[in-house]
Amino acid sequence: MTYYDVFNGDADGICSLLQLRQVNPVDSVLVTGVKRDIALLDQVTAGSGDQVTVLDISMEKNLDGLNRLLGNGVQVFYVDHHFAGSVPESRQLTTIINEAPDICTSLLVNQHLQGACASWAVVGAFGDNLKNSARSLARKSGLSADETRKLEELGIYINYNGYGSSLEELHFKPDDLYRILLPYDHPLSFIHESSKEFALLRDGYSNDMDAAWLLQPEYTTESCAVYILPDAPWARRVGGVFGNDLANQSPDRAHAVVTEKADGHYQVSVRAPLNRKSGAADLCRQFVTGGGRAAAAGINHLPAASLEQFVSKLVEQYL
Repeated sequence: MTYYDVFNGDADGICSLLQLRQVNPVDSVLVTGVKRDIALLDQVTAGSGDQVTVLDISMEKNLDGLNRLLGNGVQVFYVDHHFAGSVPESRQLTTIINEAPDICTSLLVNQHLQGACASWAVVGAFGDNLKNSARSLARKSGLSADETRKLEELGIYINYNGYGSSLEELHFKPDDLYRILLPYDHPLSFIHESSKEFALLRDGYSNDMDAAWLLQPEYTTESCAVYILPDAPWARRVGGVFGNDLANQSPDRAHAVVTEKADGHYQVSVRAPLNRKSGAADLCRQFVTGGGRAAAAGINHLPAASLEQFVSKLVEQYL
């Protein structure tokens, strides 16, 4: 039997797997990638008797791969909070799917494990910008305000590390970062004992965000704002976390961070207003490569000719 762990390369995906494997350690094949690389089941060649765990990637975007694995006799455990679409009926498939706007995969895994590694779930929730959910769990876990602040920073840094057009643009490849974090039962231990790795994440985030905050929005109304970032590694690394910061600063406004690509087209991150966490996935799914969840979604490839159409639909969505 071969175990495969398939997970999103952001904070939520990594922290979900950390919880599972600290409680149930197995020697597994890791399958992950940059944040936007979500069609991960296409990379899995498991066969009859193998077990595949899938964390924090949309079932809708992986349905063909999932059906192929089930057809090959593979046992699949699937946990996610993105739009799932039609869930296959199979005795080989176990799912925990919850698309509520204040939940993430790390929190679902925490519930599944009955809080066995709750501190890592807090980190994952902060990484997904679910501040209220993360703080609530932190209080239940007995974390102090200062400890909670440190876990919030770590979640943001791990999430930031997942963004980029290629693995080479990241500070750590997601599977490498997972392996670095795995020995630490508590995230505070990583922060205190791995100063070199933590500092690399912290300083990279700080430098890239300083560049982002020099930009002015290209389009803005009372209900939404659109920022266009240049074709540069730093801009691709902050595409998601910059959107989170914008949402936190203006919770009644929707935001789109549009990043130029080398081919002249765009990649898009959308954040619904924090005070109205809905519509982001519905908006992005109107475009061929779009998807996500109600509060946060994106478009992997937006043709340059479609930018004006996207902005119009954004405005319509959040009137």
